[in-house]
Amino acid sequence: MNKKLIRLEVGEILDTYCQDCFLKSYFRKEYGKKYAQSFCINKCTVGQKLKNYGQKLS
Repeated sequence: MNKKLIRLEVGEILDTYCQDCFLKSYFRKEYGKKYAQSFCINKCTVGQKLKNYGQKLS
């Protein structure tokens, strides 16, 4: 995949799954922004997929 397609895919995933994510908003409210971001990157399946796309870009 070229970089432009990867960026489009990442944007689509963020808009579809992450924008109105209940877990993200709950963890941010209860534990703070840092914990919510850590959860999204390390434990959420969508976050792990985004992490893989990021590794492909670099």
